[in-house]
Amino acid sequence: MTRYAALLRGIAPSNPNMTNDKLRAVFDGLGFAKVTSVLASGNIVFGADEQDTALLETRIQEALQTELGIGGATIVRSHAELRALLDIDPFPGLTHGRSTYLIATFLRDGAQSDPGKLPAPESAGARIVGYDPAARALLAVVDNSEPGKASKFMALLERTYGTDITTRSWLTVQRIVTKLES
Repeated sequence: MTRYAALLRGIAPSNPNMTNDKLRAVFDGLGFAKVTSVLASGNIVFGADEQDTALLETRIQEALQTELGIGGATIVRSHAELRALLDIDPFPGLTHGRSTYLIATFLRDGAQSDPGKLPAPESAGARIVGYDPAARALLAVVDNSEPGKASKFMALLERTYGTDITTRSWLTVQRIVTKLES
């Protein structure tokens, strides 16, 4: 059995259909094992025998839409992919903070733009660190010290890659991996 993380886009915990207990119930209903949530922002870890992540994404997304009316993107990464991403230490010497907000934007397979073509984010208050092809993740440092800078960068990412993306702080990625390993 492989351990996975489902990174759900557009989850608002204040929405009664998007609470962790309801999200976990959908995953349990799909027959996944050891379903747990990480934080309250659409991070579900689970076990499955299925190896085809695109199929898992489709199954999960269809169930979320049917059962809870959630239509945002579902991106699935294996524990091995996320562990390897942490192990490369893409932010050496940086500490997650207000002016150095470390993020990973995960692209669903088939995102509308070539991940090798990185956007030029300087005007959006961000610096692209790189792209990890194994985890299909764009890594960046965002200056979040002024209101609006982070949302400008998120808008740039969406214009570049479409809506089949979801972003997590580096701290959240670390928490997800810790949960996958527990």
